Amino acid sequence: MSKLTRGRLLAGAAPLVAAPIIGKLALDANAAERQLQGHVDNHRSLGHAAMVGENAPAVGGPNDLDALLYPPPPLPHEPGRLREYTLRAIDKDIEIAPGVFFPAWTYNGTIPGPVIRATEDDILRVRFVNQGSHPHTIHFHGIHPTNMDGVFEIVPSGGELTYEFPATPDGLQLYHCHSTPLKKHIHKGLYGAFIIDPKEPRPPAQELVMVMNGYDTDADGGNNFYTVNGRSFYYAKYPIVVKRSQLVRVYLVNLTEFDLINSFHLHADFFRYQPTGTGANWEYTDTVMQCQGQRGVLEIDFAHTGLHMFHAHQSEFTELGWMGFFNVVP
Repeated sequence: MSKLTRGRLLAGAAPLVAAPIIGKLALDANAAERQLQGHVDNHRSLGHAAMVGENAPAVGGPNDLDALLYPPPPLPHEPGRLREYTLRAIDKDIEIAPGVFFPAWTYNGTIPGPVIRATEDDILRVRFVNQGSHPHTIHFHGIHPTNMDGVFEIVPSGGELTYEFPATPDGLQLYHCHSTPLKKHIHKGLYGAFIIDPKEPRPPAQELVMVMNGYDTDADGGNNFYTVNGRSFYYAKYPIVVKRSQLVRVYLVNLTEFDLINSFHLHADFFRYQPTGTGANWEYTDTVMQCQGQRGVLEIDFAHTGLHMFHAHQSEFTELGWMGFFNVVP
């Protein structure tokens, strides 16, 4: 892979984002696909140089990131229930943009790692197997015994450790490696979302997980690509289909290294935002900012059908891959 500087990427991305970026929906939803094609045809009729479908600068197929986008379903409160997961540290080259491979350290082969979900008062048991080439850990945000904190219990290459603790408090948490140098282990991809559902269930919704991150591909301490769920422009190529009549809930987590903040901005609508996904404090806005490790829950009741763009409100991040669309259908 040739070295890619931040400036060269911005120069190359500018003509891509100057025109509307509209992905052709490759899902089994005929109505959504017809609506999306109507938008595409409209832009063509107006003479816009719209980038459509397979021309969008993203890699992979339409369902590649489904396991990261759609969390496991919540379970009702049942104190003492055992929830078991296995996470494996794996070194893997990941194609984050067309022809651009990142030498990643991953949990289970993906950036971000799998979504872990439990209900408050469940017993969470996570078997960690280190198949990577470096010592690693798992540090879970939340409340747990200090010998389960993933700081001192370093797992060498070829080793394993089982973490076990009650899931608490309810809300949106996260997990990541805490080996040193910490910035490298996080930047290389060892992180993921961790949902602890409250005892009283949230209202039914179409639920989505979005983990914001960046990639430094030339080792200069600055990111060259920005994404949600690991691939640049992926949700521009494959818009996320949601229903206007259904509550949409987004679990948003920021694990971007090398930048002080990242952000989420929604076009053409507002959302309710609950920091950390717990408590009674809700904002009503269309833009939120998060530093690394911050997270929150967004709840959206879309007022209109059609394509709603979402992206970082740092324009540079948008031009380097962190943008996409909701395709809101009747």
